[in-house]
Amino acid sequence: MAAGPWTPVDTTKTNLINGTFDLDSDSLKVGLVTSSGNISSSTTTWAGVTGEVANGNGYTTGGVSVTLALSGTSTVTVKFTTNPVWTASGSGIAAKWVVLYEVGGNVIAYALLNSDGSTSTTTAGNTLTVNSNGSNYIFALS
Repeated sequence: MAAGPWTPVDTTKTNLINGTFDLDSDSLKVGLVTSSGNISSSTTTWAGVTGEVANGNGYTTGGVSVTLALSGTSTVTVKFTTNPVWTASGSGIAAKWVVLYEVGGNVIAYALLNSDGSTSTTTAGNTLTVNSNGSNYIFALS
């Protein structure tokens, strides 16, 4: 599914400029958050995010590891090298948000799984795949 549009949190640009983030070498993950979560543009750390999808049914607490690809010169785009995927089991996976974050640290960006803001439910035996977005990038910096 095409998540998006992705929203970098308020601190992302500062963290890129001051070297807190090194998007092509930091350990990064994508986690899923339910409709009860508190993710917003003012979120700073993954530890501060509430409402993560519970461990089980094809989801592991903390999400999945991802790597990013950077491309461009005057405008740099950021996208997944391989899209994150979860295979639902048992009662399935229900989530509203997808969150990109630095392992042990800061949130980089987040997106709704469904553009209408509804919860996405993936039933047992099916996969939830998060694409960078319809433009095939998470965000662009110019």
